[in-house]
Amino acid sequence: MRPVRPRTPQGCEECLRINAGWVHLRLCLTCGHVGCCDSSPLRHARAHARHQGHPIVQSFEPGEDWRWCYVHEMPV
Repeated sequence: MRPVRPRTPQGCEECLRINAGWVHLRLCLTCGHVGCCDSSPLRHARAHARHQGHPIVQSFEPGEDWRWCYVHEMPV
């Protein structure tokens, strides 16, 4: 993990592209992809982790700083 800059700080990259909604956002700590959480209809953060091999995300919600590993399905 390294410091990353959010690619789409205004929201989920894929949802913004297709005008879809999300519940919460996750920031990929490998590349800065912003995706929607597993509670969101399209689960773009998990799909990004699986397809790109970028397993660790951080909450992109104000006031939250926890991290999650999709490979081990546990907090980091």
